[in-house]
Amino acid sequence: MQIVELREARVLQPRRAEAVNYRLAVSDMQQMRLPDTRLCAAQTDSIVLSTEDSMRFSTKSLLLLSVCALLLLASCAGEHSPDEKYYLVSVNIKVPYWQTANAGLMRAANDMHVQAEMVGPDGYDPKAEQEEFRRIAKLKPSGILVSTADANLMAADIDAAVDAGIPVITMDSDAPLSKRLTFIGTNNYAAGQMGGRLAAKLLQGKGSVVVLTMPGQANLDERLHGYEAAFQEQPGIKIVDVVDIKGKPQTAFDSAAAILDKEPKKVDAFVCLEAIAGKEVAEVVNRANMHDKLIVAMDTDQGTLEWVQKGVIAATVAQKPFTMAFTGVKMLDDLHHHPLSRLGANWAEDPFARIPRSLDTGVTIIDKNSVDLFMKARDTETSGKS
Repeated sequence: MQIVELREARVLQPRRAEAVNYRLAVSDMQQMRLPDTRLCAAQTDSIVLSTEDSMRFSTKSLLLLSVCALLLLASCAGEHSPDEKYYLVSVNIKVPYWQTANAGLMRAANDMHVQAEMVGPDGYDPKAEQEEFRRIAKLKPSGILVSTADANLMAADIDAAVDAGIPVITMDSDAPLSKRLTFIGTNNYAAGQMGGRLAAKLLQGKGSVVVLTMPGQANLDERLHGYEAAFQEQPGIKIVDVVDIKGKPQTAFDSAAAILDKEPKKVDAFVCLEAIAGKEVAEVVNRANMHDKLIVAMDTDQGTLEWVQKGVIAATVAQKPFTMAFTGVKMLDDLHHHPLSRLGANWAEDPFARIPRSLDTGVTIIDKNSVDLFMKARDTETSGKS
């Protein structure tokens, strides 16, 4: 360590004269090695220079300060590399829900100056998602976020990626029996309970409910269990049918239309556990002019929000896909630069785990009173201008 000390002589001023000590620590400046950031600060009492005094040493000292500042900026530019790339793998990636998640993904990537990409099938195709995950894993990315359409199908591939040293975090839909490091998303059981209690209140404790979902997808099954638990608190409310929409909007539309056409009095409410169903059911109810049918939707597709504005959908249970993806990439980045000692360890059961077992990003209810405020906030966040 070379210590450069510049001791300035007494400076004459009208009121007083002071001796100024200016001390700067520099680490091997000649070799241009990065400095210790703690030593890149000038330690001064007060620096008051006359024109003549400043002329005598300002050139050298300012040059030294400038070089130190540039080196400090270089060292503080972070440990990120342009080669770093993070992936989000899902199904139905063209739907608004996943486009919102992609906005969070890209916002985090831009903040960190790294690459990111969302990949997967446009439709609901668990096998295609598996193939895409395998393709991405072969690229040895810095980390992978994945929403598992079929947790059992994906578990072995997640395990293989983690064993290969790739941090994998599940989001939105978990694979709890895999070696994934953590889950970021909604407590789906709690979300179902929230929606169920809202539906029960709006039905005034009595009515027949049809649920539209995709059985076998873990997050949706958990939401259904939450609704069932909420309805158990209201003996007058019964789930009379559970419809598998198979990940297709048209199936949701046709199913709701068939129910209202054949037995309109059989159903008092529709509960949609997946984002694509809400607006389809609302369209059917609106065309049939059966506005007495209660609809509780899921998530914040533009069409869903517009039907909320019109009052056809009473409310929607809104998740936070932007937050899930944004937080997920930040966590993957930390895991990439500060790897766990044993990536594939059972961190979920470790009382001294370096990473949480899961992270609940929460939900909120959006109804006619709050929908406009939500849409304004959404547009600000996804525009990249906030």
